[in-house]
Amino acid sequence: MSANDVREPELRLEIPAIEEYRALRVAAGLSAMTAEGAATGLPASWCAVCMRHDGELIGMGRIVGDGGLFVVDIAVAPAWQGRGWGRHIMAALVEQLHARAPARAMVGLIADGTAFRLYEQFGFKRVAPAAHGMLLRL
Repeated sequence: MSANDVREPELRLEIPAIEEYRALRVAAGLSAMTAEGAATGLPASWCAVCMRHDGELIGMGRIVGDGGLFVVDIAVAPAWQGRGWGRHIMAALVEQLHARAPARAMVGLIADGTAFRLYEQFGFKRVAPAAHGMLLRL
């Protein structure tokens, strides 16, 4: 099916399968993930959201952490971008944060490019220059 199909995608609280997760990351412009990394990381999700159209994964997002929480893997397939689906994914994740996260939990994320505009809609604040996001890629 195409993005022009009249049926709306379904949003579900679920962890994506390894291969569909890896494929959507690359399609959406995120870095490639190894099968081993996905097999280790996906089951450790604090929360995961999948957006599906006719069973196909077209969007996703996850929260990981152990008390401190981090929003990761916000991705929408290119044919579905620009229609507000990323906002729907974030809304579902933020709803879970408000329902389940411990009081005063710290929730972080790294916003690529202009994605900070999406996250600001959900109350996230840029922390620079007081703090800087950092990354070590091995």
